[in-house]
Amino acid sequence: MTLTPGPETVGTGGSTDVLDRELEQLLNEESVEDGDHDRFAHYVKKEKILQSALSGKPVRALCGKKWTPGRDPEKFPICPTCKEIYERLRDE
Repeated sequence: MTLTPGPETVGTGGSTDVLDRELEQLLNEESVEDGDHDRFAHYVKKEKILQSALSGKPVRALCGKKWTPGRDPEKFPICPTCKEIYERLRDE
């Protein structure tokens, strides 16, 4: 005999329901940007890249671009806005 959950037990707050709700909330709060920024490599703190790789959460570059890293930045030119901000921070 196999027991299957009845309709009264489906979606009542089990651990996967909590994760699904948290993921949906995160996706609603964290908008990932498209556009011209995708043509560039951006400056982001190294620890934020690592956290993103582990959690899948987007990061925010110095220029304000928010995205989930997943490509080789060596293949793209550096974002001019990120570069300008980085150089100003370095000079201080």
